[in-house]
This record gives sequence, C-alpha cells and structure tokens, in this order.
Amino acid sequence: MAKKDNDRKMSVEEAGRKGGEATSRNHDREFYEEIGRKGGEATAENHDKDFYEEIGRKGGEATAESHDREFYEEIGRKGGEATAENHDRDFYEDIGRKGGEATSKNHDRDFYEDIGEKGGNARAKQRDDK
Repeated sequence: MAKKDNDRKMSVEEAGRKGGEATSRNHDREFYEEIGRKGGEATAENHDKDFYEEIGRKGGEATAESHDREFYEEIGRKGGEATAENHDRDFYEDIGRKGGEATSKNHDRDFYEDIGEKGGNARAKQRDDK
C-alpha cells in the first residue's frame, strides 16, 4: 500500500493496481481487443498444439472442479440456442453426416445394437411415465 510520505515505496501489487486503473481510464474497448489479438498471435507463434492441449486440459479440470451439472446444462442450452440461431438445416445435416461417418469408423455392429436397445428402453420409459 502506498504511504503518504515519500520515504516508503509502494509495493509491486499497489503499482500494478494503479497502473491498471490508469490504463482503463485512458483506453477503450477497441484498445483491449487489439492488444488481445496481438497477444494471441504472439502466443500462437511461440507455442504448438501440445501447449494448447495442455492449457485446455488444465482449464477443463479447473472448471469441472468448480461447477456442477446444472452449470454444464445451462451453457449447453445457451450454446445450442446460439448455434440454432446462426445455422440452417443444411449445417445440421452436414455435421450429422460427418459425425455418423466418424462414429461408424470407430464402432462395430454390437455398439449400434447396444445404443439402439438403450434408446428403445428410454423411449418406452418416457411413454410409461406419461
């Protein structure tokens, strides 16, 4: 904390806080967008795919520790709504086809029989619950 007399220097924390406050007073949103873009480009030039996978993994773990199922349901719902507003039927057909092709390369007939049975059971339960 800064002292009123000039005999004591302010801490690094206090200097950083004051500098941040001064910067925010003197710059607008576009300034922060521009330095963010430049920082992102510089980071991309200095790091590879493994770096981004690692920070993504760490971020995902930290998020999972601090949020519950309702959090993920809410962001999933919001993401689905935003996607639906920005894409048409052709988009969904295309990603569905690509997903089906990728899944079929990784799974055998038993997998499809199992998920078909599970889906049928879930649907029957829905009808019974009405």
